[in-house]
Amino acid sequence: MTSYMDYTSPNTQFTFDMNCNTLFKKDDCNYINVLGIKNLNTLENTSLLDIYLSKSNVVEPHYHQNAAELVYCISGCAVVSLINPFTNELLHFPISPGQVANVPQGWWHYEVATVDCTHLLAIFNAPTPEVILGSDILSKTPANVLAHTYCLNEALVKEALAPVKPQTFIGPPADCCDPSQVAAANMKGTKLAPVNMAPMMDNANMPPMMANANMAPYSYQQAPQPFGYQPMPVHGYYTQPYAQPYRQHPYVQFNPNAGNAVNEAGIE
Repeated sequence: MTSYMDYTSPNTQFTFDMNCNTLFKKDDCNYINVLGIKNLNTLENTSLLDIYLSKSNVVEPHYHQNAAELVYCISGCAVVSLINPFTNELLHFPISPGQVANVPQGWWHYEVATVDCTHLLAIFNAPTPEVILGSDILSKTPANVLAHTYCLNEALVKEALAPVKPQTFIGPPADCCDPSQVAAANMKGTKLAPVNMAPMMDNANMPPMMANANMAPYSYQQAPQPFGYQPMPVHGYYTQPYAQPYRQHPYVQFNPNAGNAVNEAGIE
């Protein structure tokens, strides 16, 4: 019980409607509602994010400087990915309804929905969830610093990062251009390989094939809509390159009870 709370006060709050407190909305299928002590003054040391995602949408890479995060899957399927700072490994945890993945405080992580109508509840052990977003880091770090630090072409860094908007929260952005057009533009003078694949040589005289993160969209069947909202068209071009390679990594830790969820997500 909170010692400073006057539970006899007429201002004491015991209920709150998170549907009226949206943190970020990309569209009718992809949005995040938030609950903190500013919304519910008896909440004490807990806060929540109510996350709705359609297939291939990503809660962007980020970390919480003030809290650990327990991600509970209510419906659909998602993969929670995090970097373990003690082993420097990137780990992936597929979750389906009733399953959780825990992200310790300050760990870099992100979530990818692998089916439509994915509903996640993120629970924090802090009265207000605070966050440092990848989009903020990329957009606020000067391009000349990145170029100098990593020995990159500054003009190319500026060009590559120009579309990154602070406070993205859910990606890809709603105004993201057609990935097939981007792929066609990248094809000019360049051989391409799918994202996450090592550079390949087609023969001794040819340059390495370059990875392309903007692959043409993959078709998929939309799942039933149990929450009363209609899906908007969402390209699945992140899902297949992401889902297939990560299972091959020896450090991936799978929940033995998640077989159905993994299969539903299209992972062989």
